[in-house]
Amino acid sequence: MIRGSCLCGGVSFEITGGLDRASHCHCTMCRKAHGAAFGSYVGVQRESFRWLTGEDLVRGFASSPEVTRTFCSRCGSTLQYLHRAEPKRFALALGVLDDDPGVRPALHIFVADKAPWFEITDSLPQQSGDA
Repeated sequence: MIRGSCLCGGVSFEITGGLDRASHCHCTMCRKAHGAAFGSYVGVQRESFRWLTGEDLVRGFASSPEVTRTFCSRCGSTLQYLHRAEPKRFALALGVLDDDPGVRPALHIFVADKAPWFEITDSLPQQSGDA
């Protein structure tokens, strides 16, 4: 089991199943949502995810017609990336995990949108768009 929570601790959750691939996304929206050079996400099956506390604090922002990004309404922590076309899974911000997820980011995506002030120096594969 993997547990996670937001910065203020008001929202907490657990994941009972395995996680999918993790990646660093350099698209403009992920950079702004995370306030960083990129957003790091991991795929989660909805059936293996359960809110423990604070589900009522979770708010969503429709960043595009197909995507809703969730966050804690108290502290602003980025939580999920929900894509309408993928109802059985979602992407979870790696930074809100309290336990080791057992997976590591496998690639950088949307590097064509990379922040000009950031240089990728690791050896992970890089893709211009989504993988």
